[in-house]
Amino acid sequence: MKNIFIAILLAGFCSLKAQELKAYQFYDKKGKEVKTEKLVKELADYDVVFFGENHNSSINHWLQLKITEALFAKKKGQLILGAEMFERDNQPQLNQYLNGKFDAKIFKDSARLWNNYATDYKPLVDFAKNKKLNFIATNIPRKYASQTAKEGLESLNKLSEKEKTYIAQLPIKVTLDTPGYPEMKAMMGDHAEGTKVMNFISAQATKDATMAESILKNLQAGKTFIHYNGNYHSKEFGGIYWYIKQKNPHLKMAVISVFESEDPELKVPAKDYIPTDFNLIIPGDMTKTF
Repeated sequence: MKNIFIAILLAGFCSLKAQELKAYQFYDKKGKEVKTEKLVKELADYDVVFFGENHNSSINHWLQLKITEALFAKKKGQLILGAEMFERDNQPQLNQYLNGKFDAKIFKDSARLWNNYATDYKPLVDFAKNKKLNFIATNIPRKYASQTAKEGLESLNKLSEKEKTYIAQLPIKVTLDTPGYPEMKAMMGDHAEGTKVMNFISAQATKDATMAESILKNLQAGKTFIHYNGNYHSKEFGGIYWYIKQKNPHLKMAVISVFESEDPELKVPAKDYIPTDFNLIIPGDMTKTF
């Protein structure tokens, strides 16, 4: 009898612990929990949605796909997708794949895809392909960002006219007024050379400004443009968001930021938490894709 009682007690305890496990939780900017259904309903009213990510978070990528699918249904297909992970000069290859003229292997061999493309971004691209949605390669080719980090922003003036079509219109404004950039400066420390610091920040700015311009060029009335990017590119309403605001302050834009938490209930973090419109809290020990 005693053994049966212990077994029942343990079963109840295990069941209770299992119920407490949470894989994610969305909050609004005021710290109120938001159910995914309500999130999708609200996102449908925006012109642009930035879905921030930790590049190696499995739940982050799964939610991007699921929210996109739900938003597609809510908006009756009035969606445009775009991502940091694809560079402007690879748009033709991406289009060929979306149109069915390239198979997966040819696309992989002809475009510069991230190492985690197959697990983390292919599902989104395939969704766009199946639903015949535009998917925009928004980012600057990495070699030009790298060139900026080494030689400075002015070095981009030497590019050919064709090469310049792959980056935001020059000159690109770089200022420490942009949220996130002072943090980058602080991360480099007081001992880093001023020119080196500004070149590094300018390289980030070339990415943010180019992605902003790519989004603006591909907006369509009545459609929501959902953009997938590393959390840093839109956190605190900086980065891409900031550059779009400089060009078109009247667009209705939402930022989904992501934060990791060790709290099993995934409450809003007590520190290092600056919320945006919607805030995704995920477990710090969530499965990583790399």
